[in-house]
Amino acid sequence: MPYPYVLLSAAVSLDGCLDDTGPDRLLLSGPADFDRVDEVRASVDAILIGAGTIRADNPRLLVNSPERRAARVAGGRPAYPLKVTVTATGDLDPDAHFWHTGGEKLVYTTDEGADQASRALGRTADVVCLGPDLDWRALLEHLHDVRGVGRLMVEGGGTVHTQLLQQGLADELQLVLAPLFVGDPTAPRLFGPGTYQGGRLRLTETRRIEDVVLMRYEPTAPGTGRAPTAADRHWLRTACDLAALCPPSRTAFSVGAVVVAADGTELARGHSREGGDPVVHAEEAALAKIDPTDPRLPGATVYSSLEPCSRRASRPAPCAELILRAGVGRVVTAWREPDTFVTAADGTGVLVSAGVDVVLLPECEGPAKAPNAHLLP
Repeated sequence: MPYPYVLLSAAVSLDGCLDDTGPDRLLLSGPADFDRVDEVRASVDAILIGAGTIRADNPRLLVNSPERRAARVAGGRPAYPLKVTVTATGDLDPDAHFWHTGGEKLVYTTDEGADQASRALGRTADVVCLGPDLDWRALLEHLHDVRGVGRLMVEGGGTVHTQLLQQGLADELQLVLAPLFVGDPTAPRLFGPGTYQGGRLRLTETRRIEDVVLMRYEPTAPGTGRAPTAADRHWLRTACDLAALCPPSRTAFSVGAVVVAADGTELARGHSREGGDPVVHAEEAALAKIDPTDPRLPGATVYSSLEPCSRRASRPAPCAELILRAGVGRVVTAWREPDTFVTAADGTGVLVSAGVDVVLLPECEGPAKAPNAHLLP
């Protein structure tokens, strides 16, 4: 299901602590970085923090710049992003600044916490029950489908950041490193213990902002099984970009493919009609660049902008069969093959029947179809 783009934002000290709380709170960022955060807030549809952060920090989470608020309104958006919090118990202070500043407010909670949250807040906020547990995928799906949130900024706390990263649901991490040592063993840390996705994050930007450094990272490691992750969306968008490089054809689809190891290492990429071969398919072109004995292949994921073919006239083996021969156990695609050239094609069925996990991300269907618009009704 489509989710919002999830951006995690935090500032930490050199010893890994978040901003201190309490009346003598230590602020890790300076005025220039606070202005950058204000700019990011103005760019998103919603801002989320955990209920513990509301209790500890009592934040307002506003867009402070009048010019940025005016630009939002001029663009047809509310002056302030939707403010969202998450609580398992419903333990919320109705007098907190969070509820009485900015725009609309939304609470996600559980069966246990729904009544308490509703009693505490009344009409101050909408309360959405997610069931017996806090289900992050259900939460993000609701934000996207019901509240129309395309970009979500998550400002903490550490528990929320930890859960989103561990479940592979964060598209980007914006981390500001401050030249300070907190030294307090009880100070909150940015991330907690547990199992995170494997592989190294991709560093996409570093920027000096006065005496702090902004670092932006994206996850790279594919998901596992049939549950999609933010990294899956990134790699499938890359495959869709490759499809746009295909030489035009009226007798074949334009498709892009990327093969990625479990640790996020790109093994190969390819696209239809690559290298002047008029009949080569994207998955075929990518897999041909990898040593078939490469031990990373069984744990790899193939990202293809179009469902791998199950039948073809131009080669003895269709792409679904090539994927099975390579031993790849997971495929992510944006679009099921229509009947344009092959009736009732079902590469997904071939792969699934052989034990391959196939994930369909319909939110990428538009970019996948774009270079094939001339072939579609």
